[in-house]
Amino acid sequence: MLKGTEAIYVSTILEDCVDQLNVLGNIMPVSYEGRPDSDEMVTDEISRLVDGQKTLENKYASALNRKHGLRMSKGPMKDMLEADRGIQSAGYALKASTAMFARGMKQSPLTEDNLQKIQNDRGYLEQVMSSTLAELDQGGSFDFLLRAVNAEKQKKAQLQDMILKEEEGRKRVKTLHRQLQDVKREKEVEIQNRNEMIAHLKDQLQEMKAKTNMEGKYIKKCADVAVAQTQKRCFMSEKDMKDEIESLRLKIDEETRVNAEIESYLRTHQSDLESKVEYWMEKYDKDVEAKQHELDVLKASKAKDLERLQELTKLYQEYEQVVVEDRIEKEKIRRKAEQEALELKSTVKLQSWWRGMLVRKGLGPHGKKKKKGKKGKKGKKSGKKGKKGKKKK
Repeated sequence: MLKGTEAIYVSTILEDCVDQLNVLGNIMPVSYEGRPDSDEMVTDEISRLVDGQKTLENKYASALNRKHGLRMSKGPMKDMLEADRGIQSAGYALKASTAMFARGMKQSPLTEDNLQKIQNDRGYLEQVMSSTLAELDQGGSFDFLLRAVNAEKQKKAQLQDMILKEEEGRKRVKTLHRQLQDVKREKEVEIQNRNEMIAHLKDQLQEMKAKTNMEGKYIKKCADVAVAQTQKRCFMSEKDMKDEIESLRLKIDEETRVNAEIESYLRTHQSDLESKVEYWMEKYDKDVEAKQHELDVLKASKAKDLERLQELTKLYQEYEQVVVEDRIEKEKIRRKAEQEALELKSTVKLQSWWRGMLVRKGLGPHGKKKKKGKKGKKGKKSGKKGKKGKKKK
C-alpha cells in the first residue's frame, strides 16, 4: 500500500504515461511502405546489422589469432584457457548474430506485421497502465501491475523454453540426418557386397548344375545295380521265409499238444486247491470267533482296570492334598519359630546395648557412690537441686 503523497506522485506519472501511449498510438502509421524515406530506413537497418556482424567476426578472428600466437610461442596454460573461452564466447555471439541477421534479411522492417505488433504491445501496455491507475486511485495498491508483469515473465519463460526446444529439435534433426547418411553409406556398401556375393553364388550354381548332371548319371547306374542285387536277395529271403514258416507250423502243433496237457494238469490241481480253500475258510471262521471272544474278555478286563485306576487316582489326590496341607502347616510353624528366634535375638541385642549405655553413662545401679557427712549432705542438697534442675529442664 502506498501513502498519500506517494500515491499521488505515482498516479501522476501513470497518467502521463497513459497519455503518451495514447498519443503514440494515434500518430503511428499503419505501414512504412510507400514512404519516401523507406529505402533509407531499410538501408540504415541493414547497415546496423552488417556492422554488428563485422564487429563479431573481427572479434572472433582476433581471438583465433591470439590463440595461434600463444600456441606458436608456447605460452602459459592459463592464457590458452582464456583464449579458448574467448573463442567460445565469440563463436556463440557470432552464431546468434548470424541467426538474427538471416532473420532480419528475410523479414523487412517496413512490413505491416512489425507495426501491428508494436501497436498491440502499445495497446496492452496502455490497458495495463490504465487498470493500474484505476486500482491505485481506488485502493492505493498496484497488484494488477505485478500480476501483469508476472504473466509477461511467464510468457517470456515459455517462449524461451519453446526456443530451446526448437534448437534441441534442430540439433536432433541434424544428428539424425548425419546418422541417416551414415546408415545410407553402410547400406550401399552392404548392397555392393551382396551383389558381389550374388555373382559368386551364380558361378557356384553353374558349377553345381554340371556336377549334379554327372552325379545323376552315376546314381542312376548305381540304382540299377542295386535293384538287381535287391531282387536276388529277395528271392533268397523268400526261400528262407518258406522254410521258417514250415518250422513254425511244426512248433505250433507241439505247443497245442503241450497246452492240452497243461490244461488237464491245472484242472486236477484246481480241484485240490478248492478243497483246501474250503478247509481254510472253516478254520478262518473258527479262529475269528475265538479271537472275538478273547477281545470281549479283554474289553471287560480293561473296563475293570479303568474303574480301579479312577479310584486309585481319587485316593492319590486326597493323600496329596493332605500332604500339601501338612507341609503348609509345618512351613508356618517353621516361619513362626524363625520369627520368634529373630525377635529374641533383637531383644537380647537391645538389652545389651541399653546395659552398655547405663555402664558408660554411669546411670542407675552403676552410678558413683555418695560420701556421708556434711559434705555428703551438701552433696545431697546439691544433688537434689541438680535433680530439680534436671526435672525442670
